Amino acid sequence: MASDKVPHSKPRYERILLKLSGEALMGDGKYGISPKTLASIAQDVKDIVDLGVQVALTIGGGNIFRGVSGATEGMDRSSADYMGMLATVINSMALQDAMEKIGVPTRVQSAIEMHQVAEPYIRRRAIRHLEKGRVVIFAAGTGNPYFTTDTAASLRAMEIHADVLLKATKVDGVYSDDPKKNPTAVKFKQLSYIDVLKKNLKVMDSTAISLCMDNDLPIIVFDLTQRGNVRKVVLGEEIGTTVGRPNAKSA
Repeated sequence: MASDKVPHSKPRYERILLKLSGEALMGDGKYGISPKTLASIAQDVKDIVDLGVQVALTIGGGNIFRGVSGATEGMDRSSADYMGMLATVINSMALQDAMEKIGVPTRVQSAIEMHQVAEPYIRRRAIRHLEKGRVVIFAAGTGNPYFTTDTAASLRAMEIHADVLLKATKVDGVYSDDPKKNPTAVKFKQLSYIDVLKKNLKVMDSTAISLCMDNDLPIIVFDLTQRGNVRKVVLGEEIGTTVGRPNAKSA
């Protein structure tokens, strides 16, 4: 029944949350934002919006400031985390600009209120934006120190009733060890939440994994640097690593 050229033409997911690291925006640089990378990510998002998928995003702030590293240098952890949250707002505004340049209506909602640059985070308003075909970027984490953007992504995904959390990285899945340092590292195709926690695999932090486990939200870890991978995941192609219930069946 499927066409010869396109085995998957209907999206597997209706509503997704895409989690990007701040480092993903750097491109080949050591810090900051790469306009070329920004444009590429925006196009990837447009590709799935054009399929009719409702898209929300969260972005880290590690390309500008990382709270935990600031705390280890002697800075107060709460202050460092708030600075990290503000960095995510900068990244969110940059991605919003890149998306609107290619015709994708986008809203930034910040957990820390700053009316001049972003809407305040209001769950019902966010869902309404998604239903109208707008992309929503959730900025400033949860608005609280001591919570990572991974946890914020899990929380927002649950609040908007996302079908899946897509964790975009620079590696093509989850490995038993760092594949760049250990050539014998094994890639996992599927993992349970408990496996991730027990083996201390660096998928997301333990709070985020526990939240997803308690609410049965699947996580797919995949390589963002390969153009078109976001679309492949949304169409149900088996790429990356899926984290979920041990006997969960594919949709």
